[in-house]
Amino acid sequence: MEYIDGGVCAAKGFKASGIHCGIRKNKTKKDLALILSEAPASAAATYTTNLVKGAPIEVTKEHLKNGTAQAVICNSGIANTCNSDGIEKANMMCKFVEESLGISENDVVVASTGVIGQPLDVEPIKNGMDELIKNLGDNSRDACSAIMTTDTVIKEVAVSFEVGGKKCAVGGIAKGSGMIHPNMATMLVFLTCDASISPEMLQKAVSADIKDTFNMISIDGDTSTNDMVVVLSNGMAGNETITADGEDFEKFKAALNAVTKRLCRMIAKDGEGASKLIVCNVTGAADTENAKKAAKAVICSNLTKAAMFGSDANWGRVLCAIGYSGADVDVNKIDVSFKSEAGSIDVCKDGMGIGFSEEKAKEILLKDEIEINIELNSGDKTATAFGCDLTYDYVKINGDYRT
Repeated sequence: MEYIDGGVCAAKGFKASGIHCGIRKNKTKKDLALILSEAPASAAATYTTNLVKGAPIEVTKEHLKNGTAQAVICNSGIANTCNSDGIEKANMMCKFVEESLGISENDVVVASTGVIGQPLDVEPIKNGMDELIKNLGDNSRDACSAIMTTDTVIKEVAVSFEVGGKKCAVGGIAKGSGMIHPNMATMLVFLTCDASISPEMLQKAVSADIKDTFNMISIDGDTSTNDMVVVLSNGMAGNETITADGEDFEKFKAALNAVTKRLCRMIAKDGEGASKLIVCNVTGAADTENAKKAAKAVICSNLTKAAMFGSDANWGRVLCAIGYSGADVDVNKIDVSFKSEAGSIDVCKDGMGIGFSEEKAKEILLKDEIEINIELNSGDKTATAFGCDLTYDYVKINGDYRT
């Protein structure tokens, strides 16, 4: 397996495009994306657990009941959430794809992201379809740009791998910078693959993967109303269809995980106003659930996030977060260290402070990618969570997000 270029266009038979159609006032920002598979694909998805859900989620759920899809259409700028005509507008977006490409509207995934509660004008989408389709090609970056809101960088990844002697690829794009605290889904993530796999096994792979990847990200503790992860796998690589557990399924899962973990890091590092990626690695837990609780609590702690912003080796905030996490741990066995490309430093042993160089710790924490490593010394289970620091800019961005 190796990382390759191409994003959602790396897999055989996939094209993408992204344009500015007029939903967003800023004409320099793309606001409409399309991903198309040449052939019908197995499809699987997970969605936000927020009780307030965007209309596109309801439509996509209905369309994916049969486990197949062939296209994804997504707009940014308006979330199409909490609108009386939201379902109608989401269905209309799918209908535009059907009318333009001859693909059944029931084989279209629809998504929206942006401001909640504002009506979505679909006329710009309808009028932009010709340009959107004309631009279909190896344009993963354009599609990614078109789904971004407060994101500051493109988030796309792809890997190649082999299944049954056939070369396959899986790639993805993601948007996510704020309102990131998922549970069974996250942000908007669109993944494409050319391996042949049944819808049932694809769903099994995705549902298992997100528990250790997207569900382990937190930017600000807010779970979005429009989060979804969608995977299309069209079988054009020509491998024997994966229909059960086994070596081929494990290879597929490994490739999928390589993409999703890389996207997790990108999303966390690009958190609203963030200046640093924070990765919390918990080892030595009695079980995986306790490891996850501890790691996620540290990543979610505003005090820890603020300390990382200030490059302050305040390890007490890490222990505090573990203490209220609900994890069943022996606090008298916890070791903590901080690590970056500048080195590593131990700051806590057996739940107690130890002498360390504040100057060296500062040097380590000044870097833009920080690891908080926690050893619980109670077992052999592990977990990793992804987050970012908390800066002044987070408040600035969200103070005037709507206006």
